Amino acid sequence: MASTSAEIIAFVLSISGWVLVSSTLPTDYWKVSSIDGTVITTATFWANLWKTCVTDSTGVSNCKDFPSMLALDGYIQACRGLMISAVCLGFFGAVFGLVGMKCTKVGGADHTKARIACLAGLIFILSGLCSMTSCSLYANKITSEFFDPTFVAQKYELGAALFIGWAGASLCIIGGSIFCFSIAESSSAPRRGYVYNGAASVMSSRTKVHTSVPDKSPPKHFDKNAYV
Repeated sequence: MASTSAEIIAFVLSISGWVLVSSTLPTDYWKVSSIDGTVITTATFWANLWKTCVTDSTGVSNCKDFPSMLALDGYIQACRGLMISAVCLGFFGAVFGLVGMKCTKVGGADHTKARIACLAGLIFILSGLCSMTSCSLYANKITSEFFDPTFVAQKYELGAALFIGWAGASLCIIGGSIFCFSIAESSSAPRRGYVYNGAASVMSSRTKVHTSVPDKSPPKHFDKNAYV
């Protein structure tokens, strides 16, 4: 029962993390910067993995998509690939997690389902690591440009999407780890359960039956004429 509860908790955490990671990919504010006037914010610059935009004080946004994938900076291409990999791995991890959980009726025997659940945990951990690496790489580029005194272009700060991605990656890693630890509980529980007490009890009961019934066979040293 404890292993089943742990698998349910792991599945909920992993799916929640995967949803957060998936929502991070199209989120706008990966990095943000603003130009403040005397009273209001005159303009807000923001960008994500797909486009860069500016929003004026009236709320009107003008966006420009990145013109060519081959002309992009290397860190943006790496972040795109890692985030897409994280989303795909999370999908397969969810499928294997459903099959490997004890509360489902697919997947075969308990030992096979435990291996499938462990595989789902490893996939969720890889998904979380991909998302964590992507967000950290993007954040490292922002901070290095922000604190570089020789960088004269527009400086940005960390956007909300990065924090959502870090949170989702952490949930995926935690849920995947619980999935992996659940296989140890599943493999140790049957060994403690099957101690062959049944066979011993049967033999002991047979011994008791044979010992309790008196032997009514005639003594072998008497001849059959003695009973005539």
